[in-house]
Amino acid sequence: MKSFRALALYLAAVVIGAAVAAPWLWWAMQSLAAGSPAWSPLAHQPFHRYVNRCLLVLALGLLWPLVRAFRLRSWADVGWHWEAAERRRWAGFFALGFFTLGAATVLALVGSGRLWAPQGGTGRWMGKIAGAAGTAVVVSVLEEFLFRGAVFSALRRQSGFLLSGGITSAVYAWVHFFERPPQPASIDAASGFRTLGLMFRGFTDLGSLVPGLLSLLLAGWMLALLRERTRGLGASIGLHAGWIFWLKAYGFLTTDAPGADPRIWGTGRLYDGWVALGLLAIVAVILHVRVRPNPDEPEPTAVAPGC
Repeated sequence: MKSFRALALYLAAVVIGAAVAAPWLWWAMQSLAAGSPAWSPLAHQPFHRYVNRCLLVLALGLLWPLVRAFRLRSWADVGWHWEAAERRRWAGFFALGFFTLGAATVLALVGSGRLWAPQGGTGRWMGKIAGAAGTAVVVSVLEEFLFRGAVFSALRRQSGFLLSGGITSAVYAWVHFFERPPQPASIDAASGFRTLGLMFRGFTDLGSLVPGLLSLLLAGWMLALLRERTRGLGASIGLHAGWIFWLKAYGFLTTDAPGADPRIWGTGRLYDGWVALGLLAIVAVILHVRVRPNPDEPEPTAVAPGC
């Protein structure tokens, strides 16, 4: 149970810490902008972005203590190895993720669920595509190291795959399901907590839970399945990167189509429509059938009670 307690403490520290730190960061930026116009672009960012950035910084900053608390002593313990087989898995599953949500994008455009509307000239949107590719690489590595590397590996030592995969999928979906609340009228010491409460508001809206949350849960489950059956992170990082590219590119390459039903085609988030969920479900079945455990790879090692 030590891994479960460590995970609960980690999440509490990240969430509460971000709520406390965000107003102070906002005030600091306002002071810097008052003294130098160079800080104005950051100072005028919506407050919920300050909360998001604090969540990200704390999640990364507390990652190493979490890994130590999980008693993961080596790169191999978290599934990080980069031999030729892992590189091939990364490339193959990146292609799968890329074509899965790429197909959802094409279907939305062909079905008039979205309109093709790249923002700015060719140079600008090509630059944004390059940025989406860079984001896909960085975010997939960081998130897979956290969710499927540290958290899943620790839980898997003490429990079966169903429980370990279920918990990591739920946490993964939870942190990706925040709403974007409006800017507070004023910022005080409690604004971070109120903004977080509004960010969690999506969990009370059935229309956003289904199918948006289902898509995230299914995605998290597939990534955990790849970690379990390949004994490495290469496949899950590749699949995740392919998805992230389209999640980032979709918003600036397409726009809302008049009269289109977002429940079917999704919003600018892409994953929150039935089309995307259906394609993800097809991929999940394919992975379950085609990706089998390697008998040459060792099973996860259980940790003795009290260790």
